[in-house]
Amino acid sequence: MEQISAPQAPPYAVDIETAASILDNAERILIIGCSGTGKSTLARSIASLRGLTYVSMDRDIFWLPGWKHRPRPEAIALIKQAVAGPRWIMDGNSPGTLPLRLPHTDIVIWRRPPRHVALRGVISRWLRYRGRSRPEMAAGCPERLTSTFLRYIWTFEREEVPQFMEMLALHGRQVPVLTLKSYREGDELLARLRSGR
Repeated sequence: MEQISAPQAPPYAVDIETAASILDNAERILIIGCSGTGKSTLARSIASLRGLTYVSMDRDIFWLPGWKHRPRPEAIALIKQAVAGPRWIMDGNSPGTLPLRLPHTDIVIWRRPPRHVALRGVISRWLRYRGRSRPEMAAGCPERLTSTFLRYIWTFEREEVPQFMEMLALHGRQVPVLTLKSYREGDELLARLRSGR
């Protein structure tokens, strides 16, 4: 099977210093990346620092109690309502909805560490919340770890990243994208935001 070759960087990549400067005034922020990479933790931290509304796509858009998918038309309506808001930070993937989200976005933060980091993250999360719903997940959706989910993480770079690259090229060419390849880089970004630099 022919594999899709993805570009190494988004169309408008920026470094941490530039991103911190943009984030000082950004009103609408997207955080994307593989599960287990700390998207929600980073989103909540930035929301607190900037006084932004935090939108979790898992909790607020996609899932209903009992791990039931919200009907697609309802989910799309909720996304449109969320992005029409004045000041928000949204974490979650769903490349197919990026055409709705990117045109409203001031900056994208892409959590993109090695996959072993993501695997460690989801396993740690499962151990912490096993039998309970984590804060960024819909109520009635206790944390779970399935072979399908682990495969999604293992193949994320090959299967999902090309879709993100395509959507960024088509719908977000002018949107700055900061790629964070480690937790240390995320900490550096937050430190810059806290210090005003």
